[in-house]
Amino acid sequence: MAVTIVLTNQKGGVGKTTTAASLTAGLVRRGKKVLAVDLDPQGNLGFSLGLDIDTALTVYDMMKNRTPVTEVIHETEDGYHVIPSNILLSEAEIEFQSQNRVMLLSDSLRPVKDDYDFVIIDTPPSLNILTLNAYAASDYLIIPMASEILSLVGLIQLQETVSEVQASVNPGLKVLGILLTKYNRRTRLAADVLEMAGAVAQQTNTALFDAKIRAGVAAAEAPAHGEDIFSYSPRSNPAKDYSMFVDEVVNRINSWQRTSEKGVNL
Repeated sequence: MAVTIVLTNQKGGVGKTTTAASLTAGLVRRGKKVLAVDLDPQGNLGFSLGLDIDTALTVYDMMKNRTPVTEVIHETEDGYHVIPSNILLSEAEIEFQSQNRVMLLSDSLRPVKDDYDFVIIDTPPSLNILTLNAYAASDYLIIPMASEILSLVGLIQLQETVSEVQASVNPGLKVLGILLTKYNRRTRLAADVLEMAGAVAQQTNTALFDAKIRAGVAAAEAPAHGEDIFSYSPRSNPAKDYSMFVDEVVNRINSWQRTSEKGVNL
């Protein structure tokens, strides 16, 4: 059964899609079978992984019960398995009106969960029905956060939403951690954000990742070329940082799962 991870932040511009693409690519490079799911109507995750999203069946077709999950999974030239999105998904709040609408994604993905080691879900920069579907379908949640003061705003609200999901449709959902992006350790601002983010992490019963993603032009350029950061610029600072991050994600999940198997309530 695949481990499902959702990348989420209600603030845009924090590197969420880049992180989802890098986590997908990094896990594949470590020999894992990974399915990337784009729940953002902008469709940037599929594009970032080299998929032509203009002609592809999408997650919208799947969640509208028009198309089975096996027909909306597309394989890129680099071998990534992706369920893409497009602008039609922006109507989800209006169109998804079934009684179990928060479980649409989870129910749709169930037939292929045994085919993968990981499912990575990218979400829109808002707390809406799409985000709730991602939370309901996931085991772990990762919060990318730019090293800016305004990125701290909303984390408490996000934690409240997660708590509501845990209390209702997905009691097993865990916050794996907060990832600082666009990080420049030489600035006083980065130090201030690091300190405050650590305090927020404690308040929300989670932790910062040791890896911090440094700013670099390669991270912005790679999606334009339809490549992940490791293929486009393997020696760049973002590539090195994301590699450390992927290892940390795997190690943290393995550690938590071992602890859980010993009967400890995480």
